[in-house]
Amino acid sequence: MQTITPEELKKRLDSGEDVTLVDVREPHEREEFNIGGIHVPLGDIRAMQVDELEDYKDKELIVYCRSGNRSGQACMVLETMGFTNLVNLTGGMLAWQEKVGQ
Repeated sequence: MQTITPEELKKRLDSGEDVTLVDVREPHEREEFNIGGIHVPLGDIRAMQVDELEDYKDKELIVYCRSGNRSGQACMVLETMGFTNLVNLTGGMLAWQEKVGQ
């Protein structure tokens, strides 16, 4: 599993690069603040309910949560399911809001 900082991700998004984001937080967390992406809570990933991600098995997926912990866990589970290019957002949305802002 690779990692990316909020600043690196923001730069890629601002440049118009096509990145695939996966938000593994709970719905109420996503409602408060999110940067987009496919919403698949960690519980669904642990239950291997990831149909919406199947087309991305060999593509880069940037996974994020609140602090980077759950997204790290999600990356490990997804790796066991055959996903090959997973990137964890270091520090999650807390770091994003601190370093990049809203």
